[in-house]
Amino acid sequence: MQYASSRYFQERNEPVGPGYYTVKRGDTLYRIALEHGQDHRDVASWNNISNSAAIKEGQVLRIAPPVTAAETGADGAVAKPIELGGGVESRALDQASGSPDVVAPSGALKREPRVGKEPYSDEAYARLNKVGGETVKPAEVKSAASSPVATETGGIVWEWPNKGRVIRSYDEPANKGLDIEGKLGDAVFAAADGKVIYVGEALPGYGKLMIVKHTNDFNSVYAHNSKYIAKDNDVVKRGQRIAEMGRTGTDSVKLHFEIRKQGKPVDPALYLPKR
Repeated sequence: MQYASSRYFQERNEPVGPGYYTVKRGDTLYRIALEHGQDHRDVASWNNISNSAAIKEGQVLRIAPPVTAAETGADGAVAKPIELGGGVESRALDQASGSPDVVAPSGALKREPRVGKEPYSDEAYARLNKVGGETVKPAEVKSAASSPVATETGGIVWEWPNKGRVIRSYDEPANKGLDIEGKLGDAVFAAADGKVIYVGEALPGYGKLMIVKHTNDFNSVYAHNSKYIAKDNDVVKRGQRIAEMGRTGTDSVKLHFEIRKQGKPVDPALYLPKR
């Protein structure tokens, strides 16, 4: 590891807590970024680092976006906008709460429609569900989780990065993801929409590695590739071919696939569709 110039070194008396990390022996900027779910370029920018290799043991790095002065109050509290609800209830003190007048965000006054209520009966149910003389059946809703193609979890639609057999399951800390069997040159697909934030071989044990950022919380990791197809900073779509399977950094052809939530590895089987 190269030593950083004094311009970039932060003393140990800097705040160390949420949003900060103290560099340990053997750390690299790439691994620190991976372990905290960040783009290594952002971490370098937040810490005024021009040379990614120039970090020093004991150096305190910011590993979360800086909070601007406008967002922070005099007491250090972070200011956030207040989210308005769908409307504010407005009624006289002697008015029953069953039929409130509601003031919408636009200022328009909305009243609950006054309609008659009919007791339940088989005859009433059949009459209310007839259109043009024929009974309308409720539409069948198919669960996304039952789909073999993709499933939505955490606001992200996931699918398998390769159709090969899983030869090694998630077993943290021994295995931080899934190992998927395949042949040299088999396609590796983006598991969800996102942006490529790393392409390279700077992390030992991963070989030719690609990292895709999906949201502020979720990244996916594709290791041991033989060839990159997507490039650094590319925006990719779920199911897009981004690399080819290989054996770089390992002893057999396979894809090592990880999902990381806030930088920490999680079991991909909990997010990928059942098959």
